[in-house]
Amino acid sequence: MDAFYASVEELDDPSLKGKPVIVGGPKDARGVVSAASYEARKYGVHSALPLRIAARRCPHGIFLPVRMNRYAEVSRTVFGIFERFSPQVEPLSVDEAFLDMTGCERLFGGAVQAAEALRATILDECGLTASVGVAPNKFVAKVASDLYKPDALVVAFPGKVREFLAPLPVERMWGVGPRGAKSMHAAGIRTLGDLAGTSIPHLRRLFGVGAERLVQLARGMDARPVVTERSVKSIGHEMTFAEDVEDREVVERTLIGLCDKVATRLRKHGLRTRIVTIKVRYAPFKTLTRRLTLSASTCTGADIKTAALALYRDKTPERGRPVRLIGVSTSGFSAQSALFEEGEAQRALALERAADAVRARYGAASLRRASVLRSTPG
Repeated sequence: MDAFYASVEELDDPSLKGKPVIVGGPKDARGVVSAASYEARKYGVHSALPLRIAARRCPHGIFLPVRMNRYAEVSRTVFGIFERFSPQVEPLSVDEAFLDMTGCERLFGGAVQAAEALRATILDECGLTASVGVAPNKFVAKVASDLYKPDALVVAFPGKVREFLAPLPVERMWGVGPRGAKSMHAAGIRTLGDLAGTSIPHLRRLFGVGAERLVQLARGMDARPVVTERSVKSIGHEMTFAEDVEDREVVERTLIGLCDKVATRLRKHGLRTRIVTIKVRYAPFKTLTRRLTLSASTCTGADIKTAALALYRDKTPERGRPVRLIGVSTSGFSAQSALFEEGEAQRALALERAADAVRARYGAASLRRASVLRSTPG
């Protein structure tokens, strides 16, 4: 979906169309931008940018509070449309998904025709535009969908994927931020074509063990299947920072918020977890994963937070090195049951389920841990 939160605000208030809409809260708040219309993006405003900086860059912007309840309502309608086009839908967020269109020829005449029909249906039924990438695999489809936003349909045909990717800047690669791109530029790698043509041993000497995966993606190779919620083997969330973060306290607060999101999804699906994994990507490319098996299964954010923070504090020794991405995931699932809970654990779970009910009614931002809300420097 194109600038989803901002587009929903424009849908509900047509007078906002064509204006720099910034969703996240008052311009003098200490929070960050959740979404920005394309008019606001012309001034350098983007998601995760501190609101005060957004106000300096776009002083005439229209700052609006987050209405997660409303966005979730529209999201359910959009995903209902997705599921009419394919039973294989993998959600990435409230406004983005992969659809496996295998076998759609009988219904739509092919993937490109299906994409055209999908965009037209969303516009007709929701009044919103969507950008769609059509490709043989997930990575290339994602790149294609982002290439000419908003309201775009981009196709990378089989047999021409590497040709499609070659001229694109390395910044189009997942996980390559400004610092990583600078390192690549210094090595003479400016496009995905350059990256695809670089020998893996040479790239490994420059950027470590993730080099092979980078080259595979640059060559258009991605074997990951579309994974539906019904067949999911892990539940996780991650955050790529708009700028590399050196402050470990900021990283920890972000990690705590991600743990609560993961726990909410576990409870929604009636699952408990025994395995907590964190992922830390340092600038420019080094990625660490650390895993902990719990003594007892859980579905509470407090337990997942304790495990994730222990992993981050004790198992990632590179203190002071800028962090590009932080993530937490869970696996080793079992079904939830009241028989698991007693005493303090039962009270903790009841409290988090009550918090779920509040967020479901008033929006995800209506109730958060105090540790996540501490003001950040600047």
